[in-house]
Amino acid sequence: MSDIKKVAVVTGARKGIGLGIAEAFVKEGYAVVACGTAPSAGENFICDYVQCNIACADDRKKLLEYTLQKYGRIDVLTNNAGVAPTVRLDVLKTTQESFERVVGINCEGTFFMCQLFANAMIELQNKDLPDYKPRIVNISSVSAYTSSTSRGEYCISKAGISMVTKLFADRLAEYGIPVFEVRPGIILTDMTACVKEKYDKLIAEGITPTKRMGLPEDVAKCVIGACSGLFDFGTGTVFNADGGFNIRRL
Repeated sequence: MSDIKKVAVVTGARKGIGLGIAEAFVKEGYAVVACGTAPSAGENFICDYVQCNIACADDRKKLLEYTLQKYGRIDVLTNNAGVAPTVRLDVLKTTQESFERVVGINCEGTFFMCQLFANAMIELQNKDLPDYKPRIVNISSVSAYTSSTSRGEYCISKAGISMVTKLFADRLAEYGIPVFEVRPGIILTDMTACVKEKYDKLIAEGITPTKRMGLPEDVAKCVIGACSGLFDFGTGTVFNADGGFNIRRL
């Protein structure tokens, strides 16, 4: 990177995949503003932290204002924040409450984060900031195209993020703002810890050609790659961080 301090905002970054992404940006020389729903990220957290529920308009605005007031620019928005159903239920029993919570945070929250920050990025392009080439990266999941009937609301929310990415990649192309999607597969995090034994068995049986669970750093590498500038002409590109799960095999 140049001597210019670029700024990355990463949602859902207190732990797991989001933390891995935030750490990767720090290593790349970015100033990082992380957010999560917890009041604090802890004393030794690696970067700035703002409490933010991305489903809340006031919180989204607070995150944007904090970043602009402190750094005066936003080079990358990475939408990683998301939740799984509190209780996995068959789609014949999924509750409206769970559906609205999961889709409201994962999909609706991501949509309006893109909208808010995209408008800010467009305005910042008029300020003659040095080396200003903003980008947006949305973290979805292989669940965007894979049926899991015990957590249908999660699959729908991730499929929605795929379309959010397409829509903003299309709309922001005229401003030269690329938008990308990263699809994690089976990643070892707190969210998957409760079903690790199941996934270990599936991987051993060959559900992925790569014989291991992914790590947050595997996803982070895709995000850093998407922000490298090498893929800007391919706005809307999907990066699969899934150990080859996306490959149809016989």
